[in-house]
Amino acid sequence: MNAVTTSPAPDVDVVLPCLNEAGALPWVLARIPAGWRALVVDNGSTDGSADLARSLGATVVTEPRRGFGAACHAGLTAATADVVCFCDCDASLDPGLLTPFVREIRAGTSDLVLGRRRPQARGAWPVHARAGNLALARMLRRRTGLRLHDLGPLRAARRERLLALGLTDRRSGYPLQMVVRAADAGWRIAEHDVPYLPRTGASKVTGTWRGTWHAVRDMRRVLGEPPGRPVPSDAAHEGNSR
Repeated sequence: MNAVTTSPAPDVDVVLPCLNEAGALPWVLARIPAGWRALVVDNGSTDGSADLARSLGATVVTEPRRGFGAACHAGLTAATADVVCFCDCDASLDPGLLTPFVREIRAGTSDLVLGRRRPQARGAWPVHARAGNLALARMLRRRTGLRLHDLGPLRAARRERLLALGLTDRRSGYPLQMVVRAADAGWRIAEHDVPYLPRTGASKVTGTWRGTWHAVRDMRRVLGEPPGRPVPSDAAHEGNSR
């Protein structure tokens, strides 16, 4: 795989929320495509993740406020590339899989591309986490009409359009809020299958029934929000020929 780069003008920024992922970082960062920049958002790690990420060539963003959404949004606001991707930092997903996602965004055929996780080994996706995800997908369908199967972390979109969504959730509801507000704004949203591997280390969110329940609670709150003012679609599609 290609080595991670630290180009001052990256083709793509990949946001990697990180909380004690030292065991997974070498594998993940080694799979960042050439010319892309890894933005490792350290969310309070105590295992040396931040120093390790720097030593491996990543750009480290510090976000002291705990929460998956807080880390993701800190990475988004730190990004400078036209296209921004998101990927978990636990080695369950290969960031190299984002390459066709980015091509689709640049071709202008989709505005937000999501990865539908397909477990490759027993235990890669616990039953309780899968059940919670399925329930949320059904609620999302009722709320927006989108027939998605997963609300996974692997995704790509244009940076300025994401910022214009005005995302406010800083907990587990952040990925869902992104999809809901994009749907309200009339974005073209695509979903593609991606292999899902057993994560390295313990899950901070869906590794337990309690963590899954908290995540579902956060996301139900997002689904209860009234539709916001849509992002203007004409301005949103400018520059898709890049």
